[in-house]
Amino acid sequence: MHDSTERFSTRVDNYVKFRPDYPLGVTDILKNACGLTSSAVIADVGSGTGIFSKRLLTQGFTVIGVEPNREMREAGEHMLNTFKRFKSLSGRAEATTLPANSVDAITSAQAVHWFDREKTHLEFKRILKPDGVLFFLWNNRLSNTTTFLQQYESILKKYGTDYINVDQNQTGRKQLAQLFGNDSFKESSFNHHQEFDYEGLKGRLLSSSYSPEPGHPKYLSMLEELRRLFDEFNENNAVVFEYETKVYYGPITAC
Repeated sequence: MHDSTERFSTRVDNYVKFRPDYPLGVTDILKNACGLTSSAVIADVGSGTGIFSKRLLTQGFTVIGVEPNREMREAGEHMLNTFKRFKSLSGRAEATTLPANSVDAITSAQAVHWFDREKTHLEFKRILKPDGVLFFLWNNRLSNTTTFLQQYESILKKYGTDYINVDQNQTGRKQLAQLFGNDSFKESSFNHHQEFDYEGLKGRLLSSSYSPEPGHPKYLSMLEELRRLFDEFNENNAVVFEYETKVYYGPITAC
């Protein structure tokens, strides 16, 4: 699929149900290290189904969710419809549709690796207030801390349609420096995890844009291997995904 904004259109249901939230401590960074108060207006770019937007809203911030994918955006609007401080926009990182100098911070959870970095830097520079900050985060699934996670990673490499090409772990400080404008931004990390029964594990896999869907020649074989993996490694009908939640934050500067 050439347009990355359409990759999750058929995966929204599984995304809502089975993708992880973020550790409580990440929003403390926005308040303590970035100095944001409850009066701050935040653009959550690539807001998807609203997982991180909800965390921001519960901390009292005003949030503008910017999401190009209609199905993802509508799911976020549905989940967040009780929050008066939430506004949803159809837009993308390279063209948010927001006015110039209109937001105190830009956040992006689990999405920056899809952005055109040069165009996005210019757009973020345009919409941020002069003292505004960038705040990017990912739940990076650990792939080698347990035998279960090692073998799950092997399934992704074997059956994923383009897993290696879109792996978010390929976005490091060098790539992020293009968005911040320099390499002086800060980073923090948190431990995080999810527990799944088999249906949850299956849903988590199918929420990924690179996993074969029903009708794909590899779909049934992939699920057979996933079932064997769960049967071998579950304890009390549960397996554990371990994550390192990485957070990158700081002011934006001119390149």
